[in-house]
This record gives sequence, structure tokens and C-alpha cells, in this order.
Amino acid sequence: MAMIEGLTHLGLGKVDDGRTLLPRVLPGEEVAVAQDGTVRIITPSADRVAAPCKHFKTCGGCAMQHANDAFVANWKLEIVQRALAAQRIETVYRDVLTSPANSRRRAKLAGKRTKSGAMLGFHAKGTNTLIPVPECQLLTPGLMLQFPMLEELVVVAASRKAEIALTVTETAVGLDIVVDTEKPLTPELRTELAVFAQTHAIARLVWIDEPVVTMQPPVQYFGGTAVIPPAGAFLQATKHGEESLLSAVQEITAKADRIVDLFAGSGTFTLPLAARAEVHAVEGEVEMIKALDRGWREGRGLKRVTSEARDLFRRPLEPDELRKFDAAVIDPPRAGAEAQIATLAESAIKVVAMVSCNPVTFARDAVTLQKAGFTLTWVQVVDQFRWSAHVEVVGSFTRK
Repeated sequence: MAMIEGLTHLGLGKVDDGRTLLPRVLPGEEVAVAQDGTVRIITPSADRVAAPCKHFKTCGGCAMQHANDAFVANWKLEIVQRALAAQRIETVYRDVLTSPANSRRRAKLAGKRTKSGAMLGFHAKGTNTLIPVPECQLLTPGLMLQFPMLEELVVVAASRKAEIALTVTETAVGLDIVVDTEKPLTPELRTELAVFAQTHAIARLVWIDEPVVTMQPPVQYFGGTAVIPPAGAFLQATKHGEESLLSAVQEITAKADRIVDLFAGSGTFTLPLAARAEVHAVEGEVEMIKALDRGWREGRGLKRVTSEARDLFRRPLEPDELRKFDAAVIDPPRAGAEAQIATLAESAIKVVAMVSCNPVTFARDAVTLQKAGFTLTWVQVVDQFRWSAHVEVVGSFTRK
């Protein structure tokens, strides 16, 4: 017998022997572990629930379907709280905002050919075993309805032995699909794929990094402004998550007339903010900045938006470049933005909205701002990767 003392940030249960980690268990549970590693729950937690998805035990897409929503929300909040406490930062924590089931609008699926057709799904956790997920509780109904078509695409796009990856994004006009495969794109295959896309109303089909066909521009709407992001470009996982993050950013920057948006992507925050303020958008990916700029130029009712492609890791905006702005929005990758945060700290900016998908680097960068006189007035945790170990956070930093 063993007792589960707590969970790691990845959702693994910490056994009271001080070294063993077990999946799909909860704090306070008494468990028995067989020699083959199979875990049997002897005394279940009051927070334990039946997993809503029948694929949970085999699929690696989710980690926490065995816990109720309140437990998962509190666990994710504690992950952020521990990261900030480790840096001795105190703040106000708002209630966690969780995206509903069946709201993930984008997925990277694995596929392979079989004797009878094709298999499509996710890998079992820590393995290369492909698990079909015909009743997945993460993806939008629109994506799930397209699984038969995507299986047909696997038959066309995959070689007989190797798996392929399909990055599939739901757009306003159909699916945006990027195929990652070792199969060469021959002229004959290109023609076949073009017919396939037309037959199945696929908005855009890209073969690795080469566009094959665009039947309709794969539009996303950021604050009502139409944008055509580059194939495979970053997009918030759920619309609910995007709106939750945006609402927090808008609240933080509400009094600013001139805003700089750092790591701006294709305009997730820039374009909605431009409805009431001038915005300067900076992003390292040239094609994403082009998409943002085009969206602004073709949009309506927006204030002035300027933009530049710039590697903010190597060339962060310097304090003299930041002096014209009242507020900054920064949404870096998981590694954080140590160099850019340092120049923000040295600048005259008094309001920073920091968005992060990594509580540890968020806390590290928060220390830099705190030492420069900023106060972390509140934190909003957003869970748009439902039932996973991923967590998003927005922090409101202000100074006098």
C-alpha cells in the first residue's frame, strides 16, 4: 500500500516513499502498485470523477480527466502560486478561467496507413503508439466531424510505413491543414491534393512548408478584424482562452493611448487594442507581421498600427525606443523574455501586461520588474489546455 502525498506540476502523484511518481492518482488516495506498474485505487479521493473521455486511459492527450473541475483549477492556480512564492512575490489571484470541453480549435494529429485505410489520433503518453480518438473531448465538434476526411488525407499523404503529422486549424471558411510527411510532393500528387482540397472544401493545404492549394483564405478574426495567419503560425488553442487573455490585457492597458505589443504574433492583442489606442507591434516572424499589417490595412475603425519584424531575444527594444509608449503588452514563448524585460524595467513605461505559458519564467521576469519598482497587482490564470498540465497566466504590473 502507498499514500499519495501530492502532485507534481505535470500531474504525477508523489508517493509517500519520496521517490515514486504515479499517473492518474490524486492527493490523499491510498493505492496499490503491482509489479508490472499497474495502479489500483484502494481509497479514492473525494475529488476523483469518472473520466469523461473513453480514450483517457490510453491516449496521451490528457493528464487530469480523473479529477473534478474545481480540483484541476485549484491545482493549476497552485502551480502559479508556488512559482511566484519561490521568488517571494505576493499578489492577488483571480478565479481561474477554464475553457469548456470540445473547444480546442487546433490540433497536431498523428496518422498512418493501415490495411483497411488509415488511423488518426494522438500518441499514448511517452510512447510512439498511435491511439485513435474518435470521441475526443478536447477538439471542437467541427474538427471531429472532419476526422473521416482527414483519414482519407492520411491515405493520400502518408508512405506505407512512416507516420505523418497533420496540424489542423479550424477557420471561418474551412480547415487550414499543414502536412508533415517524408513522402515527396510530385506533380501528380500535387494535382491529386488540389482535387482533394476542392472536393472537401479545405481552405488551405500546405505540404511541410510548401503551399499546395488555397481554396479560400483561412481567416481568423482578432477583435473583429480579419487576418490570414501564415500556415502553422501560433494561435491561441481555444477562442475562449484567447478572449479571456485579451480581456485581461485590455483591462490592464485601458488608460493607455500608445501601446507597444511585444511578440505580437499575427495580431491577437494588437488589432483588438487598436480599436481605442495606437499600437506598435513587434514580432520576430516576418510572415506573421505581414499578416498583422495586412489585417490592419484592410480592417475598419482601427487606430494607427505600426509594425516591425525584429528578433526580441537578440535585439530587444531599448529604453529610448520605449519612451513613446504608455503601456507594454508582452507575450513571449515558454523561455520568457529576459532581455526584453530588462529593457522594459529600465524604461519609463509604467504599465505592463505580461502573458505567459510558463509560470517559472513568468515569475523570473516578474522579479526583474519588481526590482525596477513595479508591483504585480493581480494575476489571472487561464486554463485553455483543459485536463493537461499546461497553464496560461496574465499579470498586471504597474509602478508610479
